[in-house]
Amino acid sequence: MGIEIERKYLVDREKWEALKKPAGVLYRQGYISTNPEKTIRVRITPDHSYLTIKGPNTGASRSEFEYEIPIKDAEELLTQFAETELSKTRYTIEFGGKIWEVDEFSGDNIGLITAEIELQSEVETFPIPDWIKEDVTGQEKYYNSNLTLRPFND
Repeated sequence: MGIEIERKYLVDREKWEALKKPAGVLYRQGYISTNPEKTIRVRITPDHSYLTIKGPNTGASRSEFEYEIPIKDAEELLTQFAETELSKTRYTIEFGGKIWEVDEFSGDNIGLITAEIELQSEVETFPIPDWIKEDVTGQEKYYNSNLTLRPFND
């Protein structure tokens, strides 16, 4: 079984906008199931697509199974089976020897910027960039699946 250990943070918009960063990648993702006990997501990027199944959160950990699938299949799954959908631009930033994934949301979630970092254990320590504002790990309102149901701007 795959286990994802991840912390999520809100990003300080002003500091983020001033930061020199690489080009972002557009993500389109939809949810076949938004049930927190078994979330099923389809994600499309310009070059790849994935089917991901996640279990319930326990602290910063949860079971995760992710499989690359053909883009055509992902598009059909989004069209035929996704109940909800969102788009965002993802930036990958290296800081302090760790990879941070920063998401700028669009559509009904425009204005929201989050950052995630994957860890080896829940007690792992790591340096935090100055553009990080607040730890929101485990706060359901910031789960991507929930943002499709209750957007940030509502």
